[in-house]
Amino acid sequence: MRNPMIAALLALLAPPALAADYVQAPGSALAFGGMYQGEAFSGRFPGFSTTLAFDPADLASARLDVAIPMAGATTANADYDTEMRGDAFFAVARFPQARYTATRFRSLGGNQYAADGTLSLHGIDKPVTLTFTWTPGTEPVLAGKATVRRLDFDVGGGDWADTSLIPNEIAISTRVLFTPR
Repeated sequence: MRNPMIAALLALLAPPALAADYVQAPGSALAFGGMYQGEAFSGRFPGFSTTLAFDPADLASARLDVAIPMAGATTANADYDTEMRGDAFFAVARFPQARYTATRFRSLGGNQYAADGTLSLHGIDKPVTLTFTWTPGTEPVLAGKATVRRLDFDVGGGDWADTSLIPNEIAISTRVLFTPR
């Protein structure tokens, strides 16, 4: 009789379960896409790194941090890439890294979630929501999408601010593979 009582007491005193901690695994991708003079373009941010604390049963403890080195941004078009990394767009010499951090997560039903976070880009911090699916397992996967309004971050200002050349909304997509930390 003593053992069940002690077990019950210990269960009540045990700390709550914490969100699992993950680090990005090889094979992950962070991409962007938009239009330039009516033609679609896409690119990627190689070298980004992600850490995540996430448990669907405890969204209040979830945390996401993504560091994005801007100098590696590429569309695989040398002319686009030179302009994109220059002062008119990313200004990588002055702003070598962007960062996305989220501490507020919401369930959208099933394995769908939203992370309400802050994107720090080009010296400006603005809210951005990442919607994503979460595939649990020994190597879980976060697959998400967001829209970034480039002019909110003064990206592509001056002559490039004309949204008939490049729309203000840039699509971001990611597929991050994780391993436990």
